[in-house]
Amino acid sequence: MSEISLRVLSVIPPMTQLNTPYPSTAYLTGFLRSRGVDAVQEDLALALVLRLFSRDGLTAIRGRIEATPERQRSPRVRAFLAQFERYRLTIDPAIAFLQGRDPTLANRICGRNFLPEGSRFESLDVYIDPEGGDPLAWAFGALGLEDRARHLATLYLNDVADVLREAVDPRFEFVRYAESLAQSQANFEPLAQALAERMNLVDETLRALTLDAIARHAPQVVLLSVPFPGAVYGAFRIAQAIKAHDPKIVTVLGGGFVNTELRELKETRVFDYFDFVTLDDGERPILALLDHLKGGRGRSRLVRSFFRDPDGGEVRYVNLGEADIAFAEVGTPTWDGLPLDRYLSVLDMLNPMHRLWSDGRWNKLTVAHGCYWKKCSFCDVSLDYISRYDGASAKTLVDRIEAIIAETGQTGFHFVDEAAPPKALKALAQELLERGVAISWWGNIRFEKSFTPELCRLLADSGCIAVSGGLEVASDRLLQLMKKGVSVDQVARVTNAFTEAGILVHAYLMYGFPTQTVQDTVDALEYVRQLFESGCIQSGFFHRFACTVHSPVGQNPDEYGVKLVPLPPVTFAKNDVRFIDPTGVDHDTLGVALNKALYNYMHGIGLEQDVRGWFSDRVPRPRVPRNFIERALR
Repeated sequence: MSEISLRVLSVIPPMTQLNTPYPSTAYLTGFLRSRGVDAVQEDLALALVLRLFSRDGLTAIRGRIEATPERQRSPRVRAFLAQFERYRLTIDPAIAFLQGRDPTLANRICGRNFLPEGSRFESLDVYIDPEGGDPLAWAFGALGLEDRARHLATLYLNDVADVLREAVDPRFEFVRYAESLAQSQANFEPLAQALAERMNLVDETLRALTLDAIARHAPQVVLLSVPFPGAVYGAFRIAQAIKAHDPKIVTVLGGGFVNTELRELKETRVFDYFDFVTLDDGERPILALLDHLKGGRGRSRLVRSFFRDPDGGEVRYVNLGEADIAFAEVGTPTWDGLPLDRYLSVLDMLNPMHRLWSDGRWNKLTVAHGCYWKKCSFCDVSLDYISRYDGASAKTLVDRIEAIIAETGQTGFHFVDEAAPPKALKALAQELLERGVAISWWGNIRFEKSFTPELCRLLADSGCIAVSGGLEVASDRLLQLMKKGVSVDQVARVTNAFTEAGILVHAYLMYGFPTQTVQDTVDALEYVRQLFESGCIQSGFFHRFACTVHSPVGQNPDEYGVKLVPLPPVTFAKNDVRFIDPTGVDHDTLGVALNKALYNYMHGIGLEQDVRGWFSDRVPRPRVPRNFIERALR
């Protein structure tokens, strides 16, 4: 490479999550520094939330509301204005409490006369105290003061977010911000129209934060990592602000959304905002791009990169085909530059397992690249992030863990693998114990028979507190069709082994899979009820099956008994594809019942009831014996 010095700024755009940084910039920054690159990072998602949810932010929101005719204001917005002074005086203390900087405020919050209470607090009605007392006492008990306060403060924060959504930006969400503008959008027009609109308060705030970051870091290259469709709009607004400020700054778009949905990118207008778009793991493409920007190589020698041809104006894709950086050599992620003491530990769900995703600041780390199984028919197994499996030694992993603890001072780890391999986890646990490294960790696995009671106890001894895994559709016929490689009774035994070892278990659940009938759905819910009743799982989440073009179902629909609906011409995003299932089941209606049942099961409610009671329409009796899971555990 040339000796020209380039400063690279990696940015997390809004929105990802509130409690901990999304790890992509930490990995890229750590890797680039290991290669001698001047690399820094910013979390503009967190910065945006903290700017809006402050005294000045609420005052600005009120100003936008008062500029609208009174008749256009919803009851929620009018209630906010009526109690505005209480909101203004409590927002900074509430944020400080959720950041862990003022824990003694829990006493006032729990008194229920400090924070103003809007419509979100109506959800407390679902928690029924049989003795008619405090509706939250059963969940938190006498000693759960701080947790109780965190839940109430989270409801308060969601109340303010509802006002922001209704009065300022209807697309605003803490996670899925403006998601519909990008997700599986065949053309760029909806996003282009949104970006051409007059900026609202959220847009203006994000622009100001972007320019502050540019002034502070003075980068020549800005990398925007977009993991989800809900971060795309924010990323484009950031790039728009950068290009208006200084067109010479090179902007680069990458991340999980790009890797899955923009693989056939043809839209030239994307390059009004971004100079380059890269696919798959960013390390090798970014090294090649920096070499190009320093004059070390031409555009024809870039790696997995889109750009707009300066001559013809068409979108070009170039991939020199250089080998990816081995997982063992990507280096240790760094959180240097991110305000780790400013993240918000929110508590939406009272379930002890479910709360891990939003409560606490976890150091996110990967045990291995890709998936060692890579057979599931609903998964994007044809893409690099799944298909290319590459591990590292236990020694290397624990070296990284120790370096991260030394940097952050925090010992909580979330292993973000698609499915962490049992052999790698066993070696990691043994290395942690041999070296006396005390951490708390959780991550995603497959419920396979390798997780014996002995291995589960070893993992617990090493600091494992929870695991999540895909049960998907609790039906042996459908699990076989999915090529999941597990059975319901096997899942019961494995989850029970984790529970017996003191490890919480979360199950990913699915409905609407091809050929799934109403009977299959009812049977699946009965299996899930029994798993909760027997204590095998403590948490779960039902999501609707979505067919993607990169999955075996999307690539071989005939094998799964469905027909794909032809996609329109694609110039922008391509991922989800609709399909026609001959069963004709109304999965949307069934999904309402499944999620209602699951929500109650996670709170210990309704486990003795017939599962048919959750459905609004008449459904068949479950074919599953009431003691199926009990027998499997014997």
